[in-house]
Amino acid sequence: MATLPNPLSSPADAGLQLPPGTFVDATIDEVWHEPLLWYADAPASPGSWAALRTSGRPVGLLPVLIDGGMRDAWPEAWDLGPARTSYPGDHDAEEVLSEAWEAYAPEELGLDESSADWPGLAPVPAEAAAAEDPDTSAAGLADFLTDTSSPMTGLRAALVPARRSADIAAAIGWSGPLNHENDVARLCAVLRSWEDRFGARVVVLGFDTMVVSVSRPPTTIAESEALAAEHFAFCPDNIQQSTLNSLDTYAEKAVLNQQTWAFWWD
Repeated sequence: MATLPNPLSSPADAGLQLPPGTFVDATIDEVWHEPLLWYADAPASPGSWAALRTSGRPVGLLPVLIDGGMRDAWPEAWDLGPARTSYPGDHDAEEVLSEAWEAYAPEELGLDESSADWPGLAPVPAEAAAAEDPDTSAAGLADFLTDTSSPMTGLRAALVPARRSADIAAAIGWSGPLNHENDVARLCAVLRSWEDRFGARVVVLGFDTMVVSVSRPPTTIAESEALAAEHFAFCPDNIQQSTLNSLDTYAEKAVLNQQTWAFWWD
């Protein structure tokens, strides 16, 4: 996907001093010609994400926290498929979402004909001008998730050669949403749009999970309901396999004023 030199191929030449960790080049097809990511051997702590962003961003690397989850599955076992992944910039976010909505929403949400049409992209929140800096929000979420009191445990800090947070999953050929979308770059196009509209940043990746920080969340029910439709098209399991199993409930409980979005694909 990227044509720029990969700093993970020679960290010392890039001026990086990394703690003990693992360089991942294993894919579902064959060994990749360069590292897809590096992740630390030890669990992350508050400040880890921000420190890696400071050192990595100037040389073309972005941080993400890696979740081994209950499977204790780390990226070597994630069936990464960079050779099967396109480029996020080649896709239109609304086309991706509308196609998924039309394929799944009428039947799975039980919509009648008058409400089955794709409702369109959600607007930029009206209170966006007062929003926190997106990277500051991401660092705050990373610190919370790596604190000893966090509900998530054992997260490890990683670096990925990517130009923007939304592209991290595509840069490594992540296969987490495979049962919903077999080219994660299409979903990364949506993440790019969420970066622009909501100040989103990808903070955590697991085998089939993603956690996103949001600096400009919707602040009204109308804004939240519009975005809930996008979340359904992006990850139907968030609603279909949840106690929040209607768009209205999901919009109120998981979107309205929420600065963290979590996604899981079955």
